Amino acid sequence: MNLEQHIYQQFAAHIETVSEAAMPLSAPLARASELMVNSLLQGAKIIACGNGGAASSAQHFVAKMINRYQRERPGLPALALNAASAAMTAVADDLGYSQVFAKQLNALGHPGDVLLAISPSGTSDNMLLAVEAAMERQMHIVALTGHDGGHLAGRLREQDVEIRVPADDIARIQEVHLLCIHCLCNLIDTQLLGS
Repeated sequence: MNLEQHIYQQFAAHIETVSEAAMPLSAPLARASELMVNSLLQGAKIIACGNGGAASSAQHFVAKMINRYQRERPGLPALALNAASAAMTAVADDLGYSQVFAKQLNALGHPGDVLLAISPSGTSDNMLLAVEAAMERQMHIVALTGHDGGHLAGRLREQDVEIRVPADDIARIQEVHLLCIHCLCNLIDTQLLGS
C-alpha cells in the first residue's frame, strides 16, 4: 500500500464532498444563522449537543461563541450539554443514556433558545429525545445531519432548520459539519458586527 496515495485519496474524497455540499447547504446555513442571530438579539442562548465527534463539534461551536471566532466581540451566550459530565453521568446512571440531553434541556432550555443538535446519522435516541424536549420548551432547532437525516429529520417542524450533508461516509459528514460550524460563526459575526 502506498501511504502517500492513500492520503491523496482521503484529501480528494474530502474535496469532492465539500464541493458537492456547498450549493445545497448554502440556504439552510443562511436560515440557521438568521434564526440564531434573531434569538441572540432577543436575549436567548444557543444550546448545543452531540455524541462522540459531534460532541467535540458542539463544544467547538460553543467555544467560538463564548470567546470569539475571527474578530473580537463580546461573548455570546452558548453552552454544550455534553460538556457537563457530572450532570450527564448522573442522568445516565438514574434514567439511562437516552435522557442525558433531554433532562438538561428541561432544566436549562427556555422559549426562544436555539438547540444546535449535531448528529451525522440522525438516529441516536438521546438526540431524538433532545429534539422533543426542545420542542416542549418552545425552542428553535437547528440540526446538523448527514446521509438521509435519519429519524431526526422526520421529527423536525417546518420552522426548524436541517443542514443535511449529502454524503454517506461519517468521516466526510463530520468534516463538513466543522465547515458548517465555521460558516455559522462567520455568518453570526457578520450579521452582528457587519462585514
